[in-house]
Amino acid sequence: MIKDLAQKYFEEVKEIRHQIHMNPEVGLKEFKTSQLIKDTLDKYGIENETLYETGVVGLIKGGKPGKTVLLRADMDALEVDEMADVEYRSTIKGLMHACGHDGHVAGLLGAAMILNEIKDELHGNVKLMFQPDEEKQGGAKPMIDAGILENPKVDAAFGIHLWGLGKRGEVELCSGPMMAAPDEFRVTIKGKGAHAAQPNVGIDPIVMASQVVNGFQTIVSRVNNPLQPLVISTCMFHGGDAFNVIPEYVELAGTVRSFDPEVREMAPQMMEAIVKNITNIYGGSYDYYHQFKYPALINDKAMYELAKKSVIKVSGEDSAIELRSLSMGGEDFAYLCQEVPSCFMLVGISEEDGEPAIHHHPKFAWNDEVLIDTSSYLAQVAIDFLNE
Repeated sequence: MIKDLAQKYFEEVKEIRHQIHMNPEVGLKEFKTSQLIKDTLDKYGIENETLYETGVVGLIKGGKPGKTVLLRADMDALEVDEMADVEYRSTIKGLMHACGHDGHVAGLLGAAMILNEIKDELHGNVKLMFQPDEEKQGGAKPMIDAGILENPKVDAAFGIHLWGLGKRGEVELCSGPMMAAPDEFRVTIKGKGAHAAQPNVGIDPIVMASQVVNGFQTIVSRVNNPLQPLVISTCMFHGGDAFNVIPEYVELAGTVRSFDPEVREMAPQMMEAIVKNITNIYGGSYDYYHQFKYPALINDKAMYELAKKSVIKVSGEDSAIELRSLSMGGEDFAYLCQEVPSCFMLVGISEEDGEPAIHHHPKFAWNDEVLIDTSSYLAQVAIDFLNE
């Protein structure tokens, strides 16, 4: 029945997805997206309000008393110039929905349409969380701080992410750790400028920075327990303006990914120690900045079991796949996992005989019919949580 209702609303949901895709907006600037969401909820008589900048929260009140479940979708785009060969290409140069958030929003609106149609049968309430700024600073925590989990109090939360590494018809789920904590570091290595022909009168920050980058990798290979995942990636290395001038400083920036809290604390301590010792050897100095960002995403066992059953109801026994591997990617749905029992689902979008859809790539694309499944999964898991 749920999939039939998803099919009923599919054309409207598809058009919403296309509108969002053609008008991508980055974090905290999702003004058109936010208005489209509100207009759609208004059309169906679903109570809604703006919460934290461009965020939107909707509320569907069931016909019978009961619990409250939250369904979440993120809605920001990326600074990527689209190259995908689709009719609904981005109309804004340099911006693109290259991670599937247009599908998350459209899929949740589809679920809202389904749930609103059968609301008299629901035991409790459904909160709809349309969250801004997942890709940068993260909008989940500010929305929590603004009270999204209260009035009525939320008892559980569920979310989905379109997943290029999975095939259409598959949903990957797990109990426990799923996605890593994606922390950020920035380092300034300070030396002393000089003519390239006289390096002895200067202090070369490029040499120091190169040794720092290599030193960081020994934390992964020789300090960290190899059974505890850890990634340290230096993704920015800026220094110098001329081929024959030793610069005054070099700037490094990158990311540290981990699951275990002890590993997460250990990594920046070791990283700064490496920076300090290398710069000391050569007579340089440094500034070190480390930002702990989203926590690791850890699914609740009971919510995982419930979500798995819901997926099977929609798409059959073979559709629910145990998570193939932990992801070192980050996701601020993790903040919801810290507050209430939650489960995050990865919905496959790649075609059976095709190449995987690569997230954050200018040619990232997927079939609109995936929306039938995402709307169905979100609606079904909400129904099952409230009515069981």
